[in-house]
Amino acid sequence: MAVATGSAQAQYNLGVLYLKGNGADVRQDYVEAAKWFRLAAEQGFVQAQYNLGLMYGNGQGVPKDHAEAAKWYQLAAAQGLADAQNNLGVMYSRGQGVQQDYAEAARWYRSAAEKGFAPAQYNLGVKYGNGQGVRQNYAEAAKWFRLVAEKGYAEAQNYLGVMYSTGLGVKQDYAESAKWFRLAAVQGFVQAQYNLGEMYRQGQGVARNEGIAKQWFDKACSKGDKESCDELRKLNEKGIK
Repeated sequence: MAVATGSAQAQYNLGVLYLKGNGADVRQDYVEAAKWFRLAAEQGFVQAQYNLGLMYGNGQGVPKDHAEAAKWYQLAAAQGLADAQNNLGVMYSRGQGVQQDYAEAARWYRSAAEKGFAPAQYNLGVKYGNGQGVRQNYAEAAKWFRLVAEKGYAEAQNYLGVMYSTGLGVKQDYAESAKWFRLAAVQGFVQAQYNLGEMYRQGQGVARNEGIAKQWFDKACSKGDKESCDELRKLNEKGIK
């Protein structure tokens, strides 16, 4: 049997089986999953290293330990696994399990972003927007947000909408701003629903329509957004249907 002979692939596969469980044959067991991932990870099996990092980060089958999670992410990241590179960037950004280092976070985000990994592209955009670990550059932030926004990432779509609305990193364009807000809003992203409502209320990039504005404020208010609730109340007081 491959597991018995130390096949890393077989050990990893068994870890996945215990991680997920498959009903009658194998019951979900995080401790067993971690055990088999470790055996494969210690042989350098990159996906097992990443999964073991996740288990330490979440405290599944092992005690929660950010330093141990970072160790396994580092090993997987060094082998070029984009998921691990992004997670390691997050840990450097937050100072979890490693000393906080924005430049190191940005470096790992870039490594994953250049492979097309959407969460890392978004995270790198945020770093450029905030000037954390890199020199602040709104145009560069917009470039990375656009890549992710075009993949349907609602938070990036909203960010891009804000940039077009304010003219940060791009030429100010209210119609383009409204387009990106709409794409995020229809996915249920609350801040974009509020922002799109504001565009309709003010007639920026869209024909002014307080009735449509009210609809978007209502959607965001129903999810607890205070600003949207305030605007909704004002429109109700005006008798807007």
